[in-house]
Amino acid sequence: MELKYLGLNTLEYDEDKCTGCKMCTIVCPHRIFQMAGKKAVVKDKSKCIECGACMRNCPANAISVQAGPGCAAAVLLSCFNKGKNVCCG
Repeated sequence: MELKYLGLNTLEYDEDKCTGCKMCTIVCPHRIFQMAGKKAVVKDKSKCIECGACMRNCPANAISVQAGPGCAAAVLLSCFNKGKNVCCG
């Protein structure tokens, strides 16, 4: 099952601030970031569970997100989908 967050999503990304460190691509549990050249890009914002891992690990402060219901929904869904662990930090 592919998790998609339906509703308001607080993820904000400023590509101009990105230094290309790749941390967001490494720490995001749903791999919503990918590298395009020397910058990260958001490939599917609807998969963001708003855990904040990307924001906490971005040395350039290019990402902001508020922990929200998407994270709680992912944890609850993981309880019903055995074998699919979700961690919201």
